Amino acid sequence: MTKTIKILAVDDHPLLREGIAAVIEGEEDMELVAEATNGHEAIKLFRDHRPDVTLMDLQMPGMSGIDAIVAIRAEFPNARFVVLTTYQGDVQALRALKAGASGYLLKNMLRKELLDTIRAVDAGRRRIPPEIAAELADHVTEDALSDREVEVLRRVATGNSNKIIGAQLSVSEATIKGHMKSILAKLGANDRTHAVTIAVKRGFIDG
Repeated sequence: MTKTIKILAVDDHPLLREGIAAVIEGEEDMELVAEATNGHEAIKLFRDHRPDVTLMDLQMPGMSGIDAIVAIRAEFPNARFVVLTTYQGDVQALRALKAGASGYLLKNMLRKELLDTIRAVDAGRRRIPPEIAAELADHVTEDALSDREVEVLRRVATGNSNKIIGAQLSVSEATIKGHMKSILAKLGANDRTHAVTIAVKRGFIDG
């Protein structure tokens, strides 16, 4: 008898969960045991079903996928996760892997990569697509933004000037200018708008 891999799918989009169910349905060695729409549901259903592999969306209302992974692994240290996301932001990837994910899949790869990734993670291996791995290797050390720089960028993204951001953060306009200069250099950005675009793509800030 081959072992059946029990799978929990966590995503707030019904169409994506249906797509996962359709891919898994024809596989003799897999069973979709439960579906959750947010992080809180995921924790409850994990306790109820003890899946072998959990497919976890990163961005969901209420409780993010990364927070859910942390909470579940605190209770079940051997829990195995494959993170699902729509973009290859290296910061999100790194947070998910640090939180304990073993696999990382872009949602547009599901049909092609999902089954192999589930089997690899169930067998105790890591599975990260080459383009994600390359982006991690490119960015993970030399150009990480500081927490303060991320905070400044968030406020730039909502349309605030350096002067207003300085007032909001109780520092001088010159200090904010210094942060922006550092941010532009680290991200290789031409201007403020370009910096925000890059930061969203890479997962430093939400779009």
